[in-house]
Amino acid sequence: MTRSRLAAFVVPLTLAGFLLTAGGTTAQSRQPSQSPVDISPGAIRFDPTLPRLEVSYGHSDLDLEYIRKDTADSNGCGTRNHEETEEAVVRPGTGHVTLAGVRYELEQFHFHTPSEHRFAGRADPLEMHFVHRSAAGKLLVIGVPLRAGAASPVDRVLAELAPECGGTVALADFDLNTLLPRDRGTLRYNGSLTTAPFTEGVQWFLMAERTVSPATIARFQGLFGDGNARSPQPLNGRRITAVPQI
Repeated sequence: MTRSRLAAFVVPLTLAGFLLTAGGTTAQSRQPSQSPVDISPGAIRFDPTLPRLEVSYGHSDLDLEYIRKDTADSNGCGTRNHEETEEAVVRPGTGHVTLAGVRYELEQFHFHTPSEHRFAGRADPLEMHFVHRSAAGKLLVIGVPLRAGAASPVDRVLAELAPECGGTVALADFDLNTLLPRDRGTLRYNGSLTTAPFTEGVQWFLMAERTVSPATIARFQGLFGDGNARSPQPLNGRRITAVPQI
């Protein structure tokens, strides 16, 4: 792979048009392999020999629900804990990924503002996380940055947000595959959950961005006015591996 071809793969995931933001929480950890991270070009290495991430997403009914972190607080319905989010629960068996022969079932996907992963210090307005779990309980998360632009199927998911203290929003027969970018190349690294207890051992796969309408971004940010993203954590010598789609 020539330097120019590598740059053509990496740039859409890093430097192309990201919005500078100052949001996010400042929670740090003494653990060595935490997420999210700020990805610099110098931290990326290219390895086309790594196993491909095989995505098998089908159709599913979805339940969009508000995830509360302050249920013990009598005023919780009127406040926004920085780890709360909107989460779409997927029907069992309707989506999975396979990596090196291991199957990981899609359980849910949720959203952060601004994007938790940074690229050369810059972030997009939103980031979407698809959480998968293997039979052995291992976690694999796909991260997709969301940038302002043309409407996409993601807009349908966020067209009506679930209230913090209320019912869920039902979406029927949703094609999960349409939520991911067409280019299934990934930047991957080993990290952690981005909310407490920040458990490590999570395999992260970052894909190219999708677009959503400015109205959708405004709607989500209106609910989470102070953001619900964790700030980047130290790489501590970790490398980000670029694996292109073939």
